[in-house]
Amino acid sequence: MSTSRSEAGSGKGGYHHGDLRETLVAAGLSILEEGGDASALGLREAARRAGVSAMAPYRHFPDKDALLAAVAAVGFERLRAALEAADREGGGEVAKREALYAQGEAYVAFACTQPGLFRLMFAARSGGSRPHGLCEASAAAYAVLSERVATMVPAAVAAEEALRSWALVHGIASLVIDGMVGEAVRADPRAAASFAGRLLRLEPIPG
Repeated sequence: MSTSRSEAGSGKGGYHHGDLRETLVAAGLSILEEGGDASALGLREAARRAGVSAMAPYRHFPDKDALLAAVAAVGFERLRAALEAADREGGGEVAKREALYAQGEAYVAFACTQPGLFRLMFAARSGGSRPHGLCEASAAAYAVLSERVATMVPAAVAAEEALRSWALVHGIASLVIDGMVGEAVRADPRAAASFAGRLLRLEPIPG
Protein backbone atom coordinates (compact mmCIF):
# COMPACT_ATOMS: atom_id res chain seq x y z
CA MET A 1 0.00 0.00 0.00
CA SER A 2 1.50 3.35 -1.00
CA THR A 3 1.40 6.57 0.96
CA SER A 4 -0.74 9.33 -0.48
CA ARG A 5 0.74 11.93 -2.81
CA SER A 6 0.50 14.52 -0.03
CA GLU A 7 2.67 12.30 2.21
CA ALA A 8 5.13 11.54 -0.57
CA GLY A 9 5.77 15.21 -1.23
CA SER A 10 6.48 16.88 -4.52
CA GLY A 11 10.00 15.61 -5.00
CA LYS A 12 9.87 11.91 -4.12
CA GLY A 13 6.46 10.44 -4.90
CA GLY A 14 5.87 6.71 -4.88
CA TYR A 15 7.23 5.50 -1.54
CA HIS A 16 5.69 2.22 -0.51
CA HIS A 17 4.34 2.20 3.01
CA GLY A 18 6.80 -0.49 4.08
CA ASP A 19 9.79 1.42 2.71
CA LEU A 20 9.19 4.70 4.51
CA ARG A 21 10.50 3.49 7.86
CA GLU A 22 13.87 2.52 6.33
CA THR A 23 13.99 5.81 4.42
CA LEU A 24 13.50 7.79 7.63
CA VAL A 25 16.17 5.78 9.43
CA ALA A 26 18.53 6.37 6.51
CA ALA A 27 17.80 10.09 6.75
CA GLY A 28 18.68 10.00 10.44
CA LEU A 29 21.93 8.20 9.72
CA SER A 30 22.79 10.81 7.10
CA ILE A 31 22.33 13.62 9.60
CA LEU A 32 24.82 11.95 11.95
CA GLU A 33 27.27 11.11 9.18
CA GLU A 34 27.29 14.77 8.15
CA GLY A 35 28.45 15.76 11.63
CA GLY A 36 25.09 16.37 13.28
CA ASP A 37 24.12 15.01 16.66
CA ALA A 38 20.96 13.62 18.20
CA SER A 39 19.61 17.10 18.84
CA ALA A 40 19.44 17.67 15.07
CA LEU A 41 17.83 14.31 14.42
CA GLY A 42 14.07 14.67 14.67
CA LEU A 43 10.99 13.42 12.88
CA ARG A 44 10.44 16.72 11.08
CA GLU A 45 13.95 16.88 9.65
CA ALA A 46 13.89 13.19 8.72
CA ALA A 47 10.57 13.74 6.94
CA ARG A 48 11.97 16.73 5.07
CA ARG A 49 14.94 14.71 3.85
CA ALA A 50 12.73 11.80 2.90
CA GLY A 51 10.47 14.12 0.92
CA VAL A 52 7.31 13.28 2.84
CA SER A 53 4.87 15.30 4.93
CA ALA A 54 5.67 16.15 8.53
CA MET A 55 2.96 13.76 9.70
CA ALA A 56 4.01 10.76 7.61
CA PRO A 57 6.73 9.52 10.04
CA TYR A 58 4.13 9.00 12.76
CA ARG A 59 2.93 5.93 10.84
CA HIS A 60 6.14 4.25 11.98
CA PHE A 61 7.51 6.23 14.94
CA PRO A 62 5.33 7.58 17.76
CA ASP A 63 7.96 10.15 18.74
CA LYS A 64 11.53 11.30 18.24
CA ASP A 65 12.90 8.80 20.77
CA ALA A 66 11.53 5.92 18.71
CA LEU A 67 13.35 7.19 15.62
CA LEU A 68 16.56 7.65 17.62
CA ALA A 69 16.28 4.08 18.93
CA ALA A 70 15.85 2.73 15.39
CA VAL A 71 18.91 4.64 14.19
CA ALA A 72 20.90 3.44 17.20
CA ALA A 73 19.90 -0.16 16.48
CA VAL A 74 21.39 0.17 12.98
CA GLY A 75 24.56 1.49 14.62
CA PHE A 76 24.84 -1.60 16.80
CA GLU A 77 24.26 -3.83 13.76
CA ARG A 78 27.12 -2.07 11.98
CA LEU A 79 29.33 -2.37 15.05
CA ARG A 80 28.59 -6.09 15.34
CA ALA A 81 29.57 -6.59 11.70
CA ALA A 82 32.80 -4.64 12.22
CA LEU A 83 33.71 -6.68 15.30
CA GLU A 84 32.99 -9.98 13.56
CA ALA A 85 35.14 -9.02 10.58
CA ALA A 86 37.98 -7.89 12.84
CA ASP A 87 37.80 -11.10 14.87
CA ARG A 88 38.20 -13.18 11.72
CA GLU A 89 41.00 -11.03 10.35
CA GLY A 90 42.75 -11.08 13.71
CA GLY A 91 43.06 -14.84 13.66
CA GLY A 92 39.84 -16.09 15.21
CA GLU A 93 40.30 -19.43 16.97
CA VAL A 94 43.86 -19.70 15.68
CA ALA A 95 45.07 -16.55 17.46
CA LYS A 96 42.48 -15.75 20.09
CA ARG A 97 44.33 -12.92 21.79
CA GLU A 98 45.11 -11.18 18.52
CA ALA A 99 41.47 -11.60 17.51
CA LEU A 100 40.43 -9.86 20.73
CA TYR A 101 42.91 -7.04 20.15
CA ALA A 102 41.61 -6.68 16.59
CA GLN A 103 38.09 -6.34 17.95
CA GLY A 104 39.25 -3.55 20.26
CA GLU A 105 40.93 -1.72 17.40
CA ALA A 106 37.81 -2.06 15.26
CA TYR A 107 35.63 -0.75 18.09
CA VAL A 108 37.70 2.40 18.46
CA ALA A 109 37.95 2.90 14.69
CA PHE A 110 34.16 2.59 14.42
CA ALA A 111 33.67 5.26 17.08
CA CYS A 112 36.17 7.54 15.39
CA THR A 113 34.56 7.08 11.97
CA GLN A 114 31.01 7.69 13.20
CA PRO A 115 31.21 9.64 16.47
CA GLY A 116 27.67 11.03 16.28
CA LEU A 117 26.19 7.59 15.75
CA PHE A 118 28.43 6.07 18.42
CA ARG A 119 27.29 8.60 21.02
CA LEU A 120 23.65 8.10 20.08
CA MET A 121 23.92 4.32 20.35
CA PHE A 122 24.87 4.43 24.00
CA ALA A 123 22.68 7.39 24.91
CA ALA A 124 19.65 5.58 23.48
CA ARG A 125 20.65 2.29 25.12
CA SER A 126 20.92 3.90 28.56
CA GLY A 127 17.58 5.72 28.37
CA GLY A 128 14.50 4.79 30.33
CA SER A 129 12.70 3.28 27.33
CA ARG A 130 14.59 0.46 25.64
CA PRO A 131 12.84 -0.81 22.52
CA HIS A 132 13.20 -4.53 21.90
CA GLY A 133 15.01 -4.14 18.59
CA LEU A 134 17.61 -1.84 20.12
CA CYS A 135 18.26 -4.21 23.02
CA GLU A 136 18.66 -7.14 20.64
CA ALA A 137 21.09 -5.26 18.39
CA SER A 138 23.12 -4.07 21.38
CA ALA A 139 23.29 -7.56 22.88
CA ALA A 140 24.35 -9.08 19.56
CA ALA A 141 27.25 -6.64 19.25
CA TYR A 142 28.38 -7.28 22.82
CA ALA A 143 28.13 -11.04 22.26
CA VAL A 144 30.93 -10.90 19.67
CA LEU A 145 33.27 -9.62 22.38
CA SER A 146 31.96 -11.77 25.21
CA GLU A 147 32.07 -14.96 23.16
CA ARG A 148 35.69 -14.34 22.20
CA VAL A 149 36.64 -13.66 25.84
CA ALA A 150 34.84 -16.85 26.90
CA THR A 151 37.24 -18.89 24.75
CA MET A 152 40.21 -17.44 26.61
CA VAL A 153 39.38 -17.55 30.33
CA PRO A 154 37.66 -19.89 32.80
CA ALA A 155 33.87 -19.80 32.64
CA ALA A 156 33.63 -18.56 36.23
CA VAL A 157 35.28 -15.23 35.34
CA ALA A 158 34.27 -14.87 31.70
CA ALA A 159 31.44 -12.39 32.29
CA GLU A 160 33.57 -10.04 34.36
CA GLU A 161 36.53 -10.33 32.00
CA ALA A 162 34.28 -9.44 29.08
CA LEU A 163 32.96 -6.43 30.97
CA ARG A 164 36.51 -5.35 31.81
CA SER A 165 37.56 -5.64 28.17
CA TRP A 166 34.54 -3.64 27.03
CA ALA A 167 35.14 -0.95 29.65
CA LEU A 168 38.72 -0.59 28.44
CA VAL A 169 37.96 -0.24 24.72
CA HIS A 170 34.88 1.92 25.32
CA GLY A 171 36.95 4.22 27.51
CA ILE A 172 39.64 4.52 24.84
CA ALA A 173 36.99 5.21 22.20
CA SER A 174 35.38 7.91 24.31
CA LEU A 175 38.70 9.63 24.96
CA VAL A 176 39.52 9.54 21.26
CA ILE A 177 36.27 11.03 19.96
CA ASP A 178 36.24 13.67 22.70
CA GLY A 179 39.67 14.84 21.53
CA MET A 180 41.34 14.00 24.83
CA VAL A 181 44.30 12.23 23.20
CA GLY A 182 44.98 14.66 20.38
CA GLU A 183 43.42 15.87 17.17
CA ALA A 184 45.64 13.69 14.97
CA VAL A 185 44.17 10.56 16.54
CA ARG A 186 40.59 11.86 16.67
CA ALA A 187 40.59 12.78 12.98
CA ASP A 188 42.06 9.52 11.62
CA PRO A 189 40.33 6.16 12.27
CA ARG A 190 43.47 4.26 11.31
CA ALA A 191 45.55 6.26 13.76
CA ALA A 192 42.87 5.71 16.40
CA ALA A 193 42.92 1.95 15.80
CA SER A 194 46.70 1.86 16.00
CA PHE A 195 46.63 3.90 19.20
CA ALA A 196 44.08 1.51 20.70
CA GLY A 197 46.14 -1.49 19.67
CA ARG A 198 49.22 -0.15 21.45
CA LEU A 199 47.29 0.48 24.65
CA LEU A 200 45.59 -2.90 24.60
CA ARG A 201 48.92 -4.69 24.22
CA LEU A 202 50.60 -2.95 27.16
CA GLU A 203 51.73 -5.30 29.89
CA PRO A 204 50.11 -4.80 33.31
CA ILE A 205 52.12 -2.73 35.77
CA PRO A 206 53.96 -5.16 38.08
CA GLY A 207 52.53 -5.31 41.59
